[in-house]
Amino acid sequence: MLLRFCAAASISLLTITSVQAQVRAPSRLPDARSEFVRQCAPRMLGRWEHPEEVCGCLHDHAAAVVEDRDLREALLRGISETGVPTIETDWVPTSKQGEIGPTFTKIAKPTLQCMFDPAK
Repeated sequence: MLLRFCAAASISLLTITSVQAQVRAPSRLPDARSEFVRQCAPRMLGRWEHPEEVCGCLHDHAAAVVEDRDLREALLRGISETGVPTIETDWVPTSKQGEIGPTFTKIAKPTLQCMFDPAK
């Protein structure tokens, strides 16, 4: 009887531990950069030899210099939807629409670097 009880307790403990391990396992959600590159790369096909590198560079260097979250998200949306850096005015709050021009000035150099020499 004691042997059966110990066996049942051991099986229960193993089952609980297994279930807890499954619950703790992180789900594989795509990260924002990977999702951006996935959406961006098809727009770059035919324009650039290595579209994934160009898209990754634009994400990591050009968009990264934009500190404002709304402007950065609008820029990333424009690149992923059109394949070129663009920001539609209705993608940013009215109070920030005047910052669109200066944002493009800020990203000009890293954008050109990404498009013409993405490995650097």
